[in-house]
Amino acid sequence: MVKICCIGAGYVGGPTMAVIALKCPKIEVAVVDISVSRINAWNSDQLPIYEPGLDGVVKDCRGRNLFFSTDVEKHVFEADIVFVSVNTPTKTRGLGAGKAADLTYWESAARMIADVSKSDKIVVEKSTVPVKTAEAIEKILTHNSKGIKFQILSNPEFLAEGTAIKDLFNPDRVLIGGRETPEGQKAIGMLKSVYAHWVPEERILTTNLWSAELSKLAANAFLAQRISSVNAISALCEATGADVSQVAYSVGTDSRIGPKFLNASVGFGGSCFQKDILNLVYICECNGLPEVAEYWKQVIKINDYQKNRFVNRVVASMFNTVSNKKVAILGFAFKKDTGDTRETPAIDVCKGLLGDKARLSIYDPQVSEDQIQRDLTLSKFEWDHPTHLQPMSPTTVKQVSVVWDAYEATKEAHAVCILTEWDEFKSLDYQRIYNNMMKPAFIFDGRNVLDADKLREIGFIVFSIGKPLDSWLKDMPAVA
Repeated sequence: MVKICCIGAGYVGGPTMAVIALKCPKIEVAVVDISVSRINAWNSDQLPIYEPGLDGVVKDCRGRNLFFSTDVEKHVFEADIVFVSVNTPTKTRGLGAGKAADLTYWESAARMIADVSKSDKIVVEKSTVPVKTAEAIEKILTHNSKGIKFQILSNPEFLAEGTAIKDLFNPDRVLIGGRETPEGQKAIGMLKSVYAHWVPEERILTTNLWSAELSKLAANAFLAQRISSVNAISALCEATGADVSQVAYSVGTDSRIGPKFLNASVGFGGSCFQKDILNLVYICECNGLPEVAEYWKQVIKINDYQKNRFVNRVVASMFNTVSNKKVAILGFAFKKDTGDTRETPAIDVCKGLLGDKARLSIYDPQVSEDQIQRDLTLSKFEWDHPTHLQPMSPTTVKQVSVVWDAYEATKEAHAVCILTEWDEFKSLDYQRIYNNMMKPAFIFDGRNVLDADKLREIGFIVFSIGKPLDSWLKDMPAVA
């Protein structure tokens, strides 16, 4: 029986290994992590991450051929294939701070694999890593190998949160990069045979190691670039009276461009886009390509600009001050159908409003109060380090209350900001919300999910990203 071990029980490792266990009943899959609380959650009825469909997959396989354990060394020792899916946060200090990936956790995992292994193994990079990481890992393993042979493969994930299980069941492609040696090709073939249990062969792409590593960074950079492009156009639409939804639809009907990732919003978030672009920028700079680095930096700059613009619009519309005014924040996760708040635009928007002394009442159906308070107090990039290495008890932000009901959040509020496109926000009773708000009542729709005309009929002053402005908003222009 082939044995697979995955180091790291997070958003990538957990779902990926659960689906491999489901689709390959003859393979034993162990997911290991040093976090006892995380492993306990994977072994409970309340999984540590929310992802539609994940619950059923885990419960189907757990205890049969899918195991979650804190005994990292035992399962690495027994495994034929070891996936490494650990955090690769952006460095906060030292060489490359603010851009380069911090490979501390990756390196310690590689040293541990070398230390405990007594048989040949295939080691698979599953985390998003900078180009040439495999070479560094290879050196660590080889110099500590004690005669054991390791083959390094790069198998980047292309999952979208909220649809991760669907993406795993029916991927656009599975990418496997390896050495162009007989041993490297044999290792590629072994991993390919795992995915071939359910993925058509033509969708399993094989490349060299560096191409696989760079493909992941490039894919995320291209997706983020599309969002920043439409967000840049949204600012121009507001200035000219054009409607960004109509412009995006028109552009998206061009078959060369396509309609995906053309929704204007308050900005992109998630654990990968910003981190991967910063990584790409750093790699370009290190390889003497400053013009290329500058090009990709603009994607992040526009994203930051869009969040700042949104905050400025809120403050300017409300007589240029939100001091001591209650503002309801509907949605905190970076997108719907996930509880993930990593790099969510809501963090910067909330911090911007708090900076102007607003009182915030936040509701998100999947994000806990503890997580929201943590996100609003952690420094930049701290979120991407394992929880046990983060500050133990972040100070709570006194002007923030977290509630479990949208009507409670909006009661006696001066304004409502929609920051996540949860479906439930479309069907709320906005007449009831309006009746219980201070007047004038404002709605700032950062996701363009609401019918602005209906809201105006009720009496709201409405701002939608990239849409023609209310006369009220024109009279009070937001100064960037």
